[in-house]
Amino acid sequence: MKKLMNYLILSAVSFVMISCSKNDNNPVANNVSLHFNNTFKDKTIVLGGATSTDASVNTSEKDQVHRLSELKYVISNIRLVKADGTEIPYNVNDLDKGATVVNQAKPASLDYLLTNIPVGEYHQLKFGLGVKQEINTLDQVRFPVFYEAAGANDTDMMWQWATGYRFTKIEGFYGVENIAFKIHTGSTLNGTGGQPETYTQGVDAYRDITLNLTTTAFVGNNTPKIKIKADFDKLLSGRTKISLTAKNATTPSKHSGMEAMEIFVNNIGGDGKEDKTGMFSVESVEND
Repeated sequence: MKKLMNYLILSAVSFVMISCSKNDNNPVANNVSLHFNNTFKDKTIVLGGATSTDASVNTSEKDQVHRLSELKYVISNIRLVKADGTEIPYNVNDLDKGATVVNQAKPASLDYLLTNIPVGEYHQLKFGLGVKQEINTLDQVRFPVFYEAAGANDTDMMWQWATGYRFTKIEGFYGVENIAFKIHTGSTLNGTGGQPETYTQGVDAYRDITLNLTTTAFVGNNTPKIKIKADFDKLLSGRTKISLTAKNATTPSKHSGMEAMEIFVNNIGGDGKEDKTGMFSVESVEND
């Protein structure tokens, strides 16, 4: 009887070990990392001031020379899409857990980790350039982490005169005279300040981006890395060819500049109808 009991105990231990081994080898979820490469055409952008000799210099299709001193944008509402069209949302209604500010001056911000993605084969990536209307309010209580990150001195992705966030903040210099320009985009609301019941959509600068992956991203034992290119050559040389002027190259205010802003939004984020990629494309998918 004692031998039988020992055998049963050993069998039970073996079963547990085998079960654990199987669970370890067959995860139900894993991570996916996104890497953003901000470029002028095929060259990664180097930021710099008006007199910088290191900053990337680009020439638009309108033959306007320009360089960037600041480059930031908000990514949110991230979804991975399977071959059958099933969308796996990633904290799409939580800016603290599912949104980030990509900042060219901060290399760490160019990588964003998606955790606990269900096992599967993914063929497409969707995300928002900016913040969708339903949660685009400066809510320090609901989203304290994102609120603090967006409002930090070195980020400054909040309007001073509106209720929502800046979606992009692009600054630099153009022409042989190195004239400063500021292109800030973001959705606006019409209505009476402090009275949400009166708010209606003003300019809608949010754009939903849809990108086909270059190869299937396998989530399981693999932790895929998706490299995304954002080509800021399209800022001036996208669907609409733009020449920067004193009128269109300044930060929008409560009273002016909103119409000009939409032209830049459509160039870098697409029009949301025929063009759902804008300046973005997938460079590669690495399945580790």
